[in-house]
Amino acid sequence: MISSPPGLRRLAAFTALATVFLIFAGALVTSTGSGLAVPDWPLSYGTLFPPMVGGIFYEHGHRLIAGSVALLTAALAGLAWWKEPRPIVRRLAFLALLAVLAQAVLGGLTVLFLLPTAISVSHAALANLFLCLIVALAVLTRTPSPRPEHLPGPAPATDLPRRAWLALAVMIYIQMLLGALMRHTGAGLAIADFPLAQGRLVPPLSDPGVAIHFMHRVGALAVLALGLVAVPATVRAAHTPPGSRWPAVLLLIALPAQIALGAWTVLGGKPIYPTTLHVVTGSACLALSVRGWLSWRLAAVEAA
Repeated sequence: MISSPPGLRRLAAFTALATVFLIFAGALVTSTGSGLAVPDWPLSYGTLFPPMVGGIFYEHGHRLIAGSVALLTAALAGLAWWKEPRPIVRRLAFLALLAVLAQAVLGGLTVLFLLPTAISVSHAALANLFLCLIVALAVLTRTPSPRPEHLPGPAPATDLPRRAWLALAVMIYIQMLLGALMRHTGAGLAIADFPLAQGRLVPPLSDPGVAIHFMHRVGALAVLALGLVAVPATVRAAHTPPGSRWPAVLLLIALPAQIALGAWTVLGGKPIYPTTLHVVTGSACLALSVRGWLSWRLAAVEAA
């Protein structure tokens, strides 16, 4: 069976972890209000290494981590084109490289145009798409190419988990977009109570900030509902593909933690670290859902 070189597998996994840390650093920039602590780009106050004080520490630190992830992605793409036998992996690696370069440009535009909402939200959206690409690479480089003649027939319960994980991944991504829109429009405290919303199940939605915030809460319920389908479907399946159970177990922990962090963010008046952890836990849930879906998708391809 065709498999990826061990070095490529390790590099893809490490880049995925570095990407989650980069999202944490980016969320910390927003949570601390440091988005314009460095007013120029691509340099910082005209230098590569400005004094790391105040908001500069968060903003320039984010740039340094982003640069490191870009270098890791370039190395990943280069190694994939040199050593990886499967075209799909090579193409995904090249697409990831294009995405990280586009992300760098969006980050620069965010600063140069003074944090416009459309660019800031696009920056967050592309960050999570990039994470999905890197997770896909980490999974594919650990999975041999399909060889149907060596594999058992399709498991009868494959369809439900696969579709549930895909729906969950899509819904989490939509939820991430709503969260980014809420953060960058200043709607994070438009509804300041929890679990009710302005003392009601459904608050008045005439104010745009309240409407965005409430949509984010509704999205959280949709994510939870889909998680309650995907996880039990995986656990109860008669035949589960390799690597499909641990994302389900971790998601059982991550989803309640994410809801608790969201409540803490609101009731605590957006404290820096709970707010930042709320963002990065959302991205971690997205990564787990993509991992879960790919496990079942690859099993379906192999069994076809």
